[in-house]
Amino acid sequence: MIAALDRLAGLLLDGDAGADDHRLDVFDPTTGEAIAAIATSSVDDCLAAVEAASHAARGWADAPPRERGEILRRCYETMMAEQAEIATLLQLENGKPMAEALGEVAYAADFFRWFSEEAVRIAGEVRRSPIGDKRIMVLPEPVGVSLQITPWNFPAAMPVRKIAPALAAGCTTVVKPAPATPLTAYCVAELMGRCGVPEGVVNLVLPEPPNEATVAMLAHRAVRKVSFTGSIAVGKHLLRLAADRVLRTSMELGGNAPFVVLADADLDVAVRSAVAAKMRNTGATCVAPNRLYVHERIAHDFTEALSAAMAGLAVGYDRQPDAEVGALISPGERDKVAGLVSGAVDGGAKVVTGGRAPDGGGYFYEPTVLADVAPDAPILAGEIFGPVAPVVRFSDEARAVEMANDTDAGLIAYVMSGDMGHGLAIGEQLDAGMVAVNRGIISDASAPFGGVKESGIGREGGFEGIEEYLERKYVATDW
Repeated sequence: MIAALDRLAGLLLDGDAGADDHRLDVFDPTTGEAIAAIATSSVDDCLAAVEAASHAARGWADAPPRERGEILRRCYETMMAEQAEIATLLQLENGKPMAEALGEVAYAADFFRWFSEEAVRIAGEVRRSPIGDKRIMVLPEPVGVSLQITPWNFPAAMPVRKIAPALAAGCTTVVKPAPATPLTAYCVAELMGRCGVPEGVVNLVLPEPPNEATVAMLAHRAVRKVSFTGSIAVGKHLLRLAADRVLRTSMELGGNAPFVVLADADLDVAVRSAVAAKMRNTGATCVAPNRLYVHERIAHDFTEALSAAMAGLAVGYDRQPDAEVGALISPGERDKVAGLVSGAVDGGAKVVTGGRAPDGGGYFYEPTVLADVAPDAPILAGEIFGPVAPVVRFSDEARAVEMANDTDAGLIAYVMSGDMGHGLAIGEQLDAGMVAVNRGIISDASAPFGGVKESGIGREGGFEGIEEYLERKYVATDW
């Protein structure tokens, strides 16, 4: 077994190994076999993690920003030096192809690098009041202990995207990774300890089932913020709990991304972008396009070209090095995707390529393109979280915008146009926190990631990311 697994015995809590009376099996989605058993956390364990973060909070907040930044920089450098090892662990528990796993580790590490630089650029303000009776000082201070809850689809990137800005701002954290993919998060935490993050600053817990422990942690007086990436339903539940204590919240929730292909789109660019956006992590991302609205003038050619591209992707049944498509995370996720496709076909959609779960081990579903999908088909109502691209034709751009905005989600939208001005004009009409014009991948540590409507509150990454972990204290004085 890889070295990273050997370092992950027991429960990481305040830097020490905890009790392992209760353990959770972690499965490899590619084979369906168990690869590890990891200790779960009791409610008392979780509250002890909050206490550890609280005890470490003052010292970490008082640490010079340069010191915090240099530790984060070492985390970046070490993560990149160990990229292949971490990617192998990530692939085992998540089912990604190796190329995607390597890419995710690099993406995650870049948040360490970005926020190592932002740590020393936290600015306050001093100015004279308009009537001249005092000086107005605005001092940035860390929010405090932050509970961070992350999903299974990006086991390295999602924890780091939350931990890095929190630490740069001077906050301590309690991190709850997804039970399906905890190993990579534990590997990252262990790496951070080697890079100089003090004990108690980053604490990992794995309560299973999670609800009782989460409620207890949010009720603890030391917790001042909760950051969550996951479904809209769970996000709403956490917001209700957070309201009881008026906690700061960051919510990066689900999406239902439209992918609008205008009549003047470059076909090659549109297809390439659609494959990149749809098939990242085998479609199991909140930014994957779930609804492809294509102008009727080019719908046939686009669908045929997209189907050929999807059919040509190498599926990693044997975890071959050139694989481009991985397994879904569980049998339940695979069956959900299969059910959505069956429902669409029953409603009149045509399977152009794919459309089935292959026999054999692992939780795979073929890359699939559906044509002639009705605008009101149930498959368009929410996240597919799988390698399925439903194509809907339109003839009127205003109607396309209306259909694209006809959702309570608003994370990202995609626009394909051969005229940049035209594409940007349509992009301005779309209700989304992010818009991609003529490209399929936009995530970047230096850019603000987040949505509108029910897709979330706040932003991760960019200059805005660190502000989620800062309070602004106003001090009035006169000299």
